[in-house]
Amino acid sequence: MEMRQPDVSTKQTILHILKTQGAHSVGELAVQLGVTEMAVRRHIQSLEKDGFLQSAAVKLPKGRPLHRYMLAPEADKLFPKNYNVLALDLLEELEQEDSAMVERLFERRKARLAERYTERMKGKTLSEKVTLLAQIQDESGYMVRVHPDEEGGYTLVEHNCPISHVAYRYQQACRCELQLFRQLLDSEVERTECLAKGGQKCSYQIRPRRVNT
Repeated sequence: MEMRQPDVSTKQTILHILKTQGAHSVGELAVQLGVTEMAVRRHIQSLEKDGFLQSAAVKLPKGRPLHRYMLAPEADKLFPKNYNVLALDLLEELEQEDSAMVERLFERRKARLAERYTERMKGKTLSEKVTLLAQIQDESGYMVRVHPDEEGGYTLVEHNCPISHVAYRYQQACRCELQLFRQLLDSEVERTECLAKGGQKCSYQIRPRRVNT
């Protein structure tokens, strides 16, 4: 069932209050929101279940401890970040100092990723490698789907690019990704569509490496 917009707004308001004002009790939140404590508890339970809130019991002179709610570390990802702008600013500064260093920076990143994942690819079939690569990319936010074809190959599609702001400006990022895929899969890999070049997605055609006879 689709969540109603008022519920979404109330959750967002709770998160905003806790982010800007610190820990609150259910009663304090209810007063600020102008809703019942029962309604607040419902949203609190949902946010706790998703891992965005945590609570601490505060002892009172009389009666049961009062529970105050605060943001959990996981909630940090719900708030705006400016990483793309920072990354571009740093790369542009580096480029002005030494343009060749930017190229080396992307190459080092590719080498580091290859070192990290090559061992996990050892001994696997092409199908298993493609599945593992899709999992790795999906966990990094690329929203990956894999489609086998009738010729024994695969199409790997990335519907999102977490570093798109960098890739639009620095095509080295896209080139290094293609080279990384070829190295990890030990296969023929060609990019047929690219988000950074105006495409709707990044698409890769993967084929078993041809054996020269």
